[in-house]
Amino acid sequence: MEVRVLYFASVREVLGHGETVSTDAATLGDLRSELIARGGPHALALGRQQPLRMAVGHVLCDEATALRADAEVAFFPPVTGG
Repeated sequence: MEVRVLYFASVREVLGHGETVSTDAATLGDLRSELIARGGPHALALGRQQPLRMAVGHVLCDEATALRADAEVAFFPPVTGG
């Protein structure tokens, strides 16, 4: 399935605005693990050592949240300014 992944704040500085990802991930945590496994900037910005907030469809979620095709997923640090 494909999901749209958006990045915000410091994550965006490393990975850009976002990307469409083809994945077999069942959960948000599985998707994060797949992205980390890419290594390089993805591992740096999304690694488990990074405190991140996550959302699916504009709703804050935890890593156990199920993914569905065409979902919009966002990763961002816990504190963002505007």
